[in-house]
This record gives sequence, structure tokens and C-alpha cells, in this order.
Amino acid sequence: MCHVCVMESVKKRMLSRRDLFRGAAATGVATLAATAAKPVLAQSSGKVVDLTHTFTPEFPTFSGEPGLMMDKTIKFEESGYQLYRVTYDEHSGTHIDAPLHFSEDGLGVDEIAPEDLVCPLCIIDISAKAAEAPNSMVMPEDIEAFVSANGDIPAGALVAMYSGWAEKVGDPSFRNDSSGAFAFPGFSKGATDMLADMGVVGIGVDTLSLDPGDSADFAVHYGWLPSGRYGIECLAGLGELPATGATIFVGAPKHGGGTGGPARVMAVL
Repeated sequence: MCHVCVMESVKKRMLSRRDLFRGAAATGVATLAATAAKPVLAQSSGKVVDLTHTFTPEFPTFSGEPGLMMDKTIKFEESGYQLYRVTYDEHSGTHIDAPLHFSEDGLGVDEIAPEDLVCPLCIIDISAKAAEAPNSMVMPEDIEAFVSANGDIPAGALVAMYSGWAEKVGDPSFRNDSSGAFAFPGFSKGATDMLADMGVVGIGVDTLSLDPGDSADFAVHYGWLPSGRYGIECLAGLGELPATGATIFVGAPKHGGGTGGPARVMAVL
């Protein structure tokens, strides 16, 4: 056999073995991933709750201007397929506030660590007092009562406020009171300072803002976000979940240097 033939034969065998090892390695990784995931899945009931409102041009925004525009640039009847050009405000619909939103050089939405977007979910229910006073806040004593009833809030958790406000979407009272002033619940600065000390990575609200509607200084935004943590605004479905026991998955957008953006948020029980 000629030297060239021998070399070609060796190359083919090497490539064949390389492909075999590569396939085996890929299979091994997949097997490990599946094995690692099993304990988590085994603890789940399989219930998934969508915490995301449907995003439409009519969805209420803080500014009062439409947060979404959809322009159909290709029509099915003309081309056999269709698509829209979508333009949106980063802070509209169910959305994430990145640290950069309220700091000059904080983390952009693309820089939030993936492990901080999959978290134990703790829900603090202030719906009773919110029904009496629209600008109610989650206070330190609400957190203390939560811990007394449910145990410690784990480090790395996301803590969400349930005020019942998501049910008001589509009604002017989601945003304003009868005089036209902003009116909706939020967190107090004292509460978010306490949560920061506990190692909480994110907070969420079922209203338009992390701060209550009558806030004059956005103290929570200015205190929480520049510390490297994030927030979720306009959550839905929190009333379908227990105070603890769910895992939240925040499908944050990943445009470079973004201050936030519409997110698909899910909870798994």
C-alpha cells in the first residue's frame, strides 16, 4: 500500500474515532444534565403559572403613551408568510428593570447573571390593606410577618408583592385614582433595604412601579437597582400561587446595554 494511501486510511480512522468520542461526550453531557435535572423535576407538581400579561398597544404604561407598536411588514396573502416589525418601550407590559435603569453605569439587562433569573419565589400578600388604601406599601413589618408565618426568605430569592392590582388591568384604576393622580401599591425603602440584607436578588410587583403611585422620590428604584439587583413590574397571576414553594423563571431580554424590557415570566410549582 502506498504511503499516501496509508496516511489517508489513518486520517479516516482518526476522524471516525474523533466523531465517536465527540458523540459520546455529547451524550454524556446530555445524560448528566438530565440526571441533574431529575431531582428538581421530581419535587415539582408540574403546575406552571404564567405571570405575564399579554402585551398589546392598549396595555397601561407609566407614561400613558402606548408601549408597543406592531407594523405588519409582510402579509400572508401576498407572500405566503407574515411578520411584524415590533417597536416597544423597554418599560412596558410585564417587564424587567435592570440596574442600569436607575444608575449611570449599572448592569445592563444583558449582564444580569442567568442564575439570578431562576429563583425561589416568595409572595407577600398586602391585598387587604391595598383594597383600603391604593398607595399601600410592603413594610418591614410585612416581611417580619411573612417570615414568622413561612420561615426565612432564602438568599437568592425573588420577593413579589401581591396587591390584587393585576385584576384591574383594563380599568383606569390600575393607574390612577378618581382625581387622575397615580395610585397603586409598591414597596417601601425600609422593606427593600431589609430584603437586600437578606440576599434577595429581585423584587416584583403586580403594579406599574416598584414604588407606590404617590412616591415623590422613587426611593426604591434609586436604592434597589443601583445595588446590582433587579425588579419586575406588572406581574400577573400571583394570586394563583402559595406564599412559598414556587420557582420563578424570568425570561429577560438580552439586548446589549438595555435598561430592561418586556419579559415572559413563569412560576413552576
